[in-house]
Amino acid sequence: MKTISFAVKADVPPALEPLAELANNLWLSWNFDAVRLFMRLDCEAWERTRYNPALTLGLVSQERLEQLAADDSFMAELGKVYARFQEYLNRPRWEGGAPTPVIAYFSMEYGLDVSLPVYSGGLGMLSGDHLKTASDLGLPLVGVGLLYRQGYFQQYLNPDGFQQESYPENDWYNMPVRRVTDEKGLPLSITVEMGTTRVEAQIWEVRVGRASLFLLDTNIEANPHGERMITATLYGGDRENRIRQEILLGVGGIRALEALGIEVGVAHMNEGHSAFLALERIRRLMTSGSMSFQEARQALWPANVFTTHTPVPAGNECFSAELMARYFSAYAAGLGLSWKDFMALGRIRSDDEAEPFCMTVLALRLSAHANAVSRLHGRISRTMWAGLWPELPLDEVPIRHITNGVHSRSWISHDMLDLLDRILGPGFEQQPADAGIWEGLQKVSDEELFRTHELRREKLVKFVRSNLRKQLLRQGKTGSELESANNALSPRTLTISFARRFAAYKRANLLLRDRERLIRLLTDSRHPVQIIFAGKAHPHDLKGKEIIRELVHFASSPGLGGRIVFLEDYDMTAARYLVSGSDVWLNTPRRPLEASGTSGMKAAANGVLNLSVLDGWWAEGFDPEYGWAVGRGEEYSDPGLQDEVESKALYDLLEREIVPLFYERGRDGLPVEWIRRMKAAMEVLGARFSSHRMLMEYTEQIYSPAFRQYEALSRDDFRRPRELAAYLERLEAGWSRLEIVEVSVPERSVYTVGEEIPVRVQVRLGALTPQDLRVCLFTGTLSSTGEIEKGRDLELSPAGRREGIVEYVGSLQAEHTGRQGYAVRLLPRHEALAHPYLPGLTRWG
Repeated sequence: MKTISFAVKADVPPALEPLAELANNLWLSWNFDAVRLFMRLDCEAWERTRYNPALTLGLVSQERLEQLAADDSFMAELGKVYARFQEYLNRPRWEGGAPTPVIAYFSMEYGLDVSLPVYSGGLGMLSGDHLKTASDLGLPLVGVGLLYRQGYFQQYLNPDGFQQESYPENDWYNMPVRRVTDEKGLPLSITVEMGTTRVEAQIWEVRVGRASLFLLDTNIEANPHGERMITATLYGGDRENRIRQEILLGVGGIRALEALGIEVGVAHMNEGHSAFLALERIRRLMTSGSMSFQEARQALWPANVFTTHTPVPAGNECFSAELMARYFSAYAAGLGLSWKDFMALGRIRSDDEAEPFCMTVLALRLSAHANAVSRLHGRISRTMWAGLWPELPLDEVPIRHITNGVHSRSWISHDMLDLLDRILGPGFEQQPADAGIWEGLQKVSDEELFRTHELRREKLVKFVRSNLRKQLLRQGKTGSELESANNALSPRTLTISFARRFAAYKRANLLLRDRERLIRLLTDSRHPVQIIFAGKAHPHDLKGKEIIRELVHFASSPGLGGRIVFLEDYDMTAARYLVSGSDVWLNTPRRPLEASGTSGMKAAANGVLNLSVLDGWWAEGFDPEYGWAVGRGEEYSDPGLQDEVESKALYDLLEREIVPLFYERGRDGLPVEWIRRMKAAMEVLGARFSSHRMLMEYTEQIYSPAFRQYEALSRDDFRRPRELAAYLERLEAGWSRLEIVEVSVPERSVYTVGEEIPVRVQVRLGALTPQDLRVCLFTGTLSSTGEIEKGRDLELSPAGRREGIVEYVGSLQAEHTGRQGYAVRLLPRHEALAHPYLPGLTRWG
């Protein structure tokens, strides 16, 4: 049967047109006064649609719309909100000097709002906050992703507490997303070759304040069934579907931006899923600029940015050689590469044909700028990927860190924001990373801050009870079992929350190791404790599902009286209630397996105190003035011992410090010391772990330098990258014949501070010239094992040449006391290199 489709939109009265504009821009998601308009429109429809503004508007009767258009109160509020929205859209752009063309930010998922379910967890939350912050700052940045027909799964528990998954269909015509059309009004689409098949994809746009997110969708009639399924589910399907999704994201994403007329200056790969974009950028420049692969590679190397999020090798995306051959044989030939050379781009050991093709390795090889997402994760990442630069000391592996942050106005509750806006002033909205503005918290009275927090705890308890009742109804519960939902938790009890993905390494069940001790904590009549758990296990993660089941069974233990709860289907709405209404945010990963984590940052900005293992962001954020650490950053080889030690430390902290501190009240009933810590957490962590600080660091440290480097390389018909490619070819050809013949230094082992130590080095250059190399003394303090720590380079100068040997001279100053050392090394030298740390091109004496 041939079906003819058409779309129907709401018939909005002209006076309410601003409401339709607000419904289709996710600026609404971090402006609660705009949300209130839709709640006033139809509160029941707002909740029934899972807080979807576009669908809510479509469900409201024509009579109700006409009624509101004639309501002076509603229209006055709409006018006020819309004026703020217009003022926001027209604010000046970024003042930091980042030029156009755009930064193209690629991610597999985006957590922007519950009404747009194209996210699963922390990676998506970060991507969403990145886009929102780019909008706030006025950065020339667009997002690129995929439009999933089913998104990530919805979670529900069977009567035994075992996780089940459902995959509801997304109705994009009733969501805050619009299909992009061409000048004829037809859907704009692109095609991507996937092996022997050509796949067509439509382009959709999501407006995020002043930024745009473009999403690709293969679920169109032009594609056969198998190709329509490419964008069916987030992280769904087999390995073949995964590689097709990543081809669509990387290759298709670049083609989509070109079809939109958007010129990409810098491409940012958020995790390795989109790394094929680097190949597509090279291919397109080869075609348009009549360049070789190596020339185009050098032109684009400084214009690619890669952020890694995974601290374990197994978590990095890899594809077998067979799967790569199926999809990239013709593509590699089009790049002018042999199959061996093409596969080497994704291998640490380029000659190892048994090694799979790793997307992280591809991204690292083709990006001059790479970063991890916390200080500790930076160290872990340099260790993980040091094999790409085996000649470099660990500290020099070119992977820096920019610690994640959170979009404050998306995650601080509207009740707390009302208080902060009033006390901190208008600067707080536009400069949430300004520590000086946060210092104004000291002007907030203890009573007002704590009463605001207590209000959020009350709302959290109400939200949990309502959702528990729905869970029990769905399971067929009646009578007293159903009534138990109404009595679960207490709005006056110390509330601990654990909400995150349920993977074994996150140890959600660490508190259950000594159940009797935990029960005593929960049921203490004078100082009771209650705990909320929430989170999803991956559909194929049976260990994670079993942990959920274990918690659910424990929660039903006799005598606990609803003091421990598992909340189904954790999403952005639940997260907002939890990070604002809890008292303590619990995090217990096995160090160092958490790259960053951002939920604790969101909690801290709301005045919630963190109790966490020193992993990820907490390893650099912790201070006993505003939180607690489980352990001191130890790393264990025995997981069982680690669980035993850290569970006991966790119980001790709760029993001896946290619970007594919360219930220690003054005559006014306020926990004075607890409130002091709340203020300290908000003041220090709220500013330090803001996504505004994060994005300003990206812009100043990476985006702006990348723009400048790319702009310089693109001048004069890409003259410099052509020269650079020829230089590197000559350098690689002559590298094996380089020889450090002799190093001459005085025969002394002790010097006094300030003395100059003369050094002479003789180097046989072969066919290379002194201008091709940097000859350096790598110097610094020696460790107990004789390694140079935090070394720096002192470049030597050529002083003469004889029989093919060049002599270099210089001096080293004894700057401070202690055991110091140096080594001689050779590095590439070319003005067009973004940095000299190229795999295989470091030679030590």
